[in-house]
Amino acid sequence: MIGLGSMGSMMARKFVAAGHPTTVWNRTPGKADGLGAVAAPTAAEAVAASELVVISQVDYKSMFESLADVDLTGRVLVNLSSDSPERLREASQWVDERGGVLVTGGIMVPPPGIGQPGAYVFYAGPKQALTDHQSTLEVLGRADHMGTDPGLAMLYYQAMLNIFWSTLISYFYSASLVGSAEQLRPYVSTMLNDLTEDGPMGFLRILTTSIDTGDHPGGDNNLHMQAVGAEHVRQAFAEASLDTTVPAAVAALFAQADAAGHGPAGLSALVELIRKPS
Repeated sequence: MIGLGSMGSMMARKFVAAGHPTTVWNRTPGKADGLGAVAAPTAAEAVAASELVVISQVDYKSMFESLADVDLTGRVLVNLSSDSPERLREASQWVDERGGVLVTGGIMVPPPGIGQPGAYVFYAGPKQALTDHQSTLEVLGRADHMGTDPGLAMLYYQAMLNIFWSTLISYFYSASLVGSAEQLRPYVSTMLNDLTEDGPMGFLRILTTSIDTGDHPGGDNNLHMQAVGAEHVRQAFAEASLDTTVPAAVAALFAQADAAGHGPAGLSALVELIRKPS
């Protein structure tokens, strides 16, 4: 285990608890105390201790620095650090040139959720390398292989983070607008359930079909009317003397799509603007 921040430390604990002999190394000494793992004095010694090397650092630059002079021959590196998809592709080649195999990953839970029911990890890269170590890695959570392109793990990871952050930030804005998060919460909870239900009225399911087919029916609920409404939302925040950064960005996106001729279409037509920004 390379990297013993809050994520890496929890991963090490989970591996140890599952009975896996675990060697750890961290750039800042002293973080291995109480983990039940063997602390290696150098990164090279940690890598030499096991065929499987799990990495949890702040970014891929940290891996390049930590393992710059380390022999990676025969090692499978599973890097669960965050970075850009293109950086992960560069890292795969970097590891390959040093005799190792890189499996990239994005773990979709915070530290307390690691190894808990519902935890899962997006993986990408050579499928066989993941298969060979899947039983060990599933100590952390379900292993979902997204494809051989090393960048895909981070692409899915960041796509999910974008939804998570955007949804919660919108809740923060709306709670500030009405003045009480507790009064608003049950309405938000109902809306989210309605959005994601699988029945014939499930909005997420309907929009998914529209996005993938390119068919964006508008009718009485067309994008032009929603663009007008989005501007009214922005005005409400401005009148309340609240920050308008996110409401203004949403209103601007609606207005841009309307001006581009998507007004008669439905909400999902926004994806056409997102895919082809001006």
